[in-house]
Amino acid sequence: MGLVEAKRPVVLIVEDEFILRMDAVDMIAGAGFEVLEAGNADEAIDILESRRDITVVFTDIQMPGSMDGLKLARAVRGRWPPIKIILVSGQLQLSGSDIPPDSRFFGKPLKASEMIAEMRNMIGHA
Repeated sequence: MGLVEAKRPVVLIVEDEFILRMDAVDMIAGAGFEVLEAGNADEAIDILESRRDITVVFTDIQMPGSMDGLKLARAVRGRWPPIKIILVSGQLQLSGSDIPPDSRFFGKPLKASEMIAEMRNMIGHA
């Protein structure tokens, strides 16, 4: 019998700009996470409704469509409370009262090591 592979935490990346999404995918997959992608909040909700294994939603705040990243974060917090949320923005600076509970905010450009360490800390993976 083969060794059972430990299940990697699943991170849903929500970013409308293709190049930035690819950078986030490379950074997060490179850190050992399984990665799913969505180009906007509507796609993200569809994925969240179809998967039960998502651990973290990593979302840009400024996005076109029916909701921005902050509204998406609030929707995720309301419908899927165990999911952790990472919000990122190059334009906005948010404080603790602006973001839902169990969420973290990072400004762009992202400091990969800091963000990955915080993501692992949030989900309890050292």
